Amino acid sequence: MDAEKTGKYQPYPTVALPDRTWPGKTISKAPAWCSVDLRDGNQALIQPMNLQEKLEMFQMLLAIGFKEIEVGFPAASKVEYDFLRLLIEKGYIPAGVMPQVLTQAREKLIHRTFESIAGAEAAVVHLYNSTSVLQRRVVFKKDKKAIIELAVQGAKMILAEAKNSDVRVHYEYSPESFTGTELDYALEICEAVLDVWQPTPENPMIINLPATVEMSTPNVYADRIEWFCRNLKARDRVIMSLHAHNDRGCAVAATELALLAGGDRVEGTLFGNGERTGNVDILTLALNMFSQGLDPQLDFSDINHVIEVYERCTRLKVPPRHPYAGELVYTAFSGSHQDAINKGMAAHNRAGGKLWEVPYLPIDPQDLGRSYESIIRINSQSGKGGVAYIMEQEFGFKLPKEMHPEFGRIVQGVTDQSGEELSPAMLYRTFDETYLEARHGWCTLKSLEVLKRHFDPRGKDSFAEVAATITLGDKEYAIHAEGNGPLDAFCNALRTQLQIDFTLHAYSQHDLGRGSSSRAVCYIEILDDEDSSFWGVAVDSDIVVASIKAVLSALNRSQAAQVRERA
Repeated sequence: MDAEKTGKYQPYPTVALPDRTWPGKTISKAPAWCSVDLRDGNQALIQPMNLQEKLEMFQMLLAIGFKEIEVGFPAASKVEYDFLRLLIEKGYIPAGVMPQVLTQAREKLIHRTFESIAGAEAAVVHLYNSTSVLQRRVVFKKDKKAIIELAVQGAKMILAEAKNSDVRVHYEYSPESFTGTELDYALEICEAVLDVWQPTPENPMIINLPATVEMSTPNVYADRIEWFCRNLKARDRVIMSLHAHNDRGCAVAATELALLAGGDRVEGTLFGNGERTGNVDILTLALNMFSQGLDPQLDFSDINHVIEVYERCTRLKVPPRHPYAGELVYTAFSGSHQDAINKGMAAHNRAGGKLWEVPYLPIDPQDLGRSYESIIRINSQSGKGGVAYIMEQEFGFKLPKEMHPEFGRIVQGVTDQSGEELSPAMLYRTFDETYLEARHGWCTLKSLEVLKRHFDPRGKDSFAEVAATITLGDKEYAIHAEGNGPLDAFCNALRTQLQIDFTLHAYSQHDLGRGSSSRAVCYIEILDDEDSSFWGVAVDSDIVVASIKAVLSALNRSQAAQVRERA
């Protein structure tokens, strides 16, 4: 940016607080949470929610565990007034949950606000007026004294209405644009309102200090909160509330640091919806705490349902890289990441799953109702570990580690050619075409009979005799041989009677599934007459048949490679 443009801006002032204490603290408990999805969030939508959508969102917020929900600005909007009346008259507000209503410091608005909450057991009445230097000068054209008088008169009007109301009223005051207000002046106006409402330790008021526009690095917001908490009289009679916006992209960090600095309560929205770049994202804040072993007192164990309701009611989309909730945040495409996750998951399962320690995954996706199926997905950046993970998790094939490089290269070739992600179904089709169908090529088993077999567990006197019929090219052959087991006998027959030169190099097998109907899968690596390695795979209800078919799979792949070379 050139000097002419940068010269339009000036640094935000820091706070003289050399003995600040918040950097040495940790968050040890969840704050009180207040959702403003139905007010801050709703007013920022291209198409605000209708009554039914508001009700669905409200009920979801209750299910998540919110005890305070700002339902709107009922004096300024008929829809918001009607919605609050619906909640109260139809009994949608459970015991222990408080609706919160917003109002400016104007008599008609305050009176209408109290009409809207009539019949509620309790409610938070939230008074605000803007206090920033810029708005005092440009918008209101009032001096400091006049702005304080406006707040005090509003507080007095609310107090008078509360005395005549059947509702148990909790008071909240916000010096809007706190971040643009001189600290000592913000303190002065808040204490003036406090003097009117006269809170007690048993019935404290809420002072909400909003970063209505985020104007500084998070540490400066935290310094302002600590300074305010230190200098506020009657701190024990106040709940210190935080309300950050995300203009600099730091709202989550600013709120976390401000909690360390003395904040007791957080106002925000799901997924950070709100004016401009949005409000602080309560879901991210809560799950950050959860990842540290702290109960956030909010339940996101069915995060897919939360996303579904949010997207339907707001007509907004949760970005695929959104922390914790995005479609791709538990997905690895990178080969090295996939390999580390695969090994980490295996170690976690071996350890009994007590402490979550899996590389690249700060929390267990299952704790949020996500499955492991999408943790690893395959594209041109993927590696052998990710391919093996999908084959095991999706289809039960536990590929031997020595086989990973070969199949990884095959998959890499497919994704390089297509340039697209390879779905699990497409991955399986590649596996099937490469290995399972390969047994039906150049050399095919038509029949197999084990004539004699003696098995010695020590391996010294094992013996088997087999007879088989195979097709080799266009001809059919009957072969017969002996060995120290059926597989060894069959391989001896191929070498001696059909002059197929190869060496068995590796063998692995396991059950594919459980129960009496489960099948066996066998993996065999051969070295051909040029010492080239080829893996073969076969599945059968009989492990002997599976092992012999796996040899043929490897031989057919070897033969196909030789044909391609000659071509």
